[in-house]
Amino acid sequence: MAGRRSFGNPVPVGDLSILILDPVLRKRAGISIGLVQSWEEIAGPRLASRSRPEKIQWPRRMHEDDPFEPAVLVIACEGMAALHLQHETGEIINRVNAFLGFNAIGRIKIVQKPMTTDKGRQKPTLRPLTAAEKTKLSATVGKVEDDALRASLERLGATLIGERKQ
Repeated sequence: MAGRRSFGNPVPVGDLSILILDPVLRKRAGISIGLVQSWEEIAGPRLASRSRPEKIQWPRRMHEDDPFEPAVLVIACEGMAALHLQHETGEIINRVNAFLGFNAIGRIKIVQKPMTTDKGRQKPTLRPLTAAEKTKLSATVGKVEDDALRASLERLGATLIGERKQ
């Protein structure tokens, strides 16, 4: 039964998000999800952790018979990664063109930006709950029959209440 999709089988959320995000990225930034996902293989692990492709700027063509001109790949990076990236520009252009399958990129534009990572994000410190807050929380979720769900709701409630200041 080739060509038929089975509607009862679950589909990973990542696959669905790619179907949604890829056309948006292509239209707004001229870049594909595949290039962003393969950035570590293209730039290498040392540069990939401190840089990311932002967009591809295609030159405007005034007429249809104008010759093809390669685009500019805009790469955001932080600090010293810009210097390393500048030294490896030729190699990265070759790797991106090999990934895309044709000579699409002619040069690279480096933009220095701070790169956010999840490692820098810290968990909020929670204050201990008072006895009154604990009893109110237990009374609120006590009517839930499923033990696992009740425990999850108690943890969620304790986190939400613990984040508030007294």
